[in-house]
Amino acid sequence: MIVKQIDAKDTYPIRSEMLRKDLPLDSCHFDGDNEDSTFHLGAYIDDKLVSVASFYLKNNEKFSEEYQYQLRGMATLHSYQGQGLSQALLRTAFPIIKANHVKLVWCNARISAIGFYTKVGFEVASEEFEIPGVGTHKLMFKYV
Repeated sequence: MIVKQIDAKDTYPIRSEMLRKDLPLDSCHFDGDNEDSTFHLGAYIDDKLVSVASFYLKNNEKFSEEYQYQLRGMATLHSYQGQGLSQALLRTAFPIIKANHVKLVWCNARISAIGFYTKVGFEVASEEFEIPGVGTHKLMFKYV
């Protein structure tokens, strides 16, 4: 497995299949995808992109830190889940985030992914809430 930085457009097929299956493909383009401070990571197995995550320099008002990164669009193809790919993406991302003098990463975690995020050190910061057309989430955060 190899983790490397990728273009935003490279994330769209996996975002579509895993996170936005019943929504139009243009829903896979997120605001901020092409900002200079945004970065996208992909995990490859046998030269096939199988897992993605995106990181946006974006503050959430619930946290007081001056600078924050939002983790968004992390997804792994079904047949590659459970192999530590998302953990590898985060292990690669956290030093990049720290190098940018940012200490807090937050995300809107799907209810089905709460266990994963807890396992990698994120904490729950909210009650459940709905993202229309996407599902039920909780706000989570981690200091890096």
